[in-house]
Amino acid sequence: MKGFIDYTLTDSINIRSLLENFSLDKDLLNSEPTKIEYFNTDKGEIPRYINEFWTSGQRKASSIHEVSYRACFKPQIPAFFINLFTEKGDFVYDPFSGRGTTIIEAGLSERNIISNDINPLSKILSFPRFFIPDIKKLEKRLKEIPLNKNLKSEIDLSMFYHADTERELISLKNYLKEREISQAEDELDRWIRMVATNRLTGHSKGFFSVYTLPPNQAVSQESQIRINKKLNQKPEYRSTSDIILKKSKNLMKTLDKEQIKSLKKAGANGLFLCKDAGETEEIKSETVQLTVTSPPFLNIVHYSADNWLRCWFNSIDDKEIGKKITMKRTVEEWSYVMEKVFMELYRITRKNGWVAFEVGEVRKGKINLDEYIVPVGIKSGFKCEAILINAQNFTKTSNIWGVKNNNYGTNSNRIIIFQKIL
Repeated sequence: MKGFIDYTLTDSINIRSLLENFSLDKDLLNSEPTKIEYFNTDKGEIPRYINEFWTSGQRKASSIHEVSYRACFKPQIPAFFINLFTEKGDFVYDPFSGRGTTIIEAGLSERNIISNDINPLSKILSFPRFFIPDIKKLEKRLKEIPLNKNLKSEIDLSMFYHADTERELISLKNYLKEREISQAEDELDRWIRMVATNRLTGHSKGFFSVYTLPPNQAVSQESQIRINKKLNQKPEYRSTSDIILKKSKNLMKTLDKEQIKSLKKAGANGLFLCKDAGETEEIKSETVQLTVTSPPFLNIVHYSADNWLRCWFNSIDDKEIGKKITMKRTVEEWSYVMEKVFMELYRITRKNGWVAFEVGEVRKGKINLDEYIVPVGIKSGFKCEAILINAQNFTKTSNIWGVKNNNYGTNSNRIIIFQKIL
């Protein structure tokens, strides 16, 4: 196998053989051999293949993916499996869609898409990116949004925003809410909402806020006050419309006309759900060729606390979201919830269809979640073909979060590969 970009897997090809002999290099002799370990189950040994199956440079991700979201995975992951296991027109699904990495990549690849996430922020961040706006029309719409200079937030945001920025932000929040209530919201409004939601807080002048922690979460007001004091900083004015326009251009910068057309078609025909992943009766049985997903890992990421500001901007109750998202303290409780998800995945997957289920190690590497998911998938009816571990050197940012070069962490890309045989 000489790289995945030009390769499509057929039913007659042995996936284990492919992974065993995998190489990113065109010259197999110059590549590192795949390391193989085995995990024992009552159904036999499941091989773990360890290699560098994708890199950030292997296939430069589209700029349209550049929307930050806590615990999201790289576009190279779904791209790898979409190219292996699907053809144009096939249905690709993500039951824990997050920022929409899997479905966006599938849309770019001319696949049909189905998305689900119990967090309503997921659709806010993903759906608008299938409908790329005309930049001049976007600029005109931003200028038309009424600005009320007397507005002030009902909660204290002074530690994040300059007073004038806050007034613009509240004006934008109210405008979008009124458009939604009156059912006048259109593609431009949804795009503006998506970008604004993504620009609320961050660590550069490309965000509405003063410097804060990484742009995939919002710290508490108290924590931001401490950050400001430590850095001897105070919020300066940032133009919300200028930032939205600049970020919009950056999101569109690598898209060509065919990709824009492909995204629009996928979005128009796509199914976007906001439900429990184990209760998706809207999805017809035996329709999905490939699922690529990554569920919440126990209680590692606190979605409600991380997204309180995004929820506020979109008039969503973050506490209700926190109650709904799978946040289990024990691996046994977590596995029980995943059993329900896998029963539903088995129902909707086509014969010879695939599931690529990404998990990590938790509790500082003491618990490998793949060892719990393998029996869950087998119990639901799938055949477990392999466990794929992407060997990589983590970035500086990853090390900040405690991820140390595949030793432990939620960023280690341990992916269990299942196939529906019967």
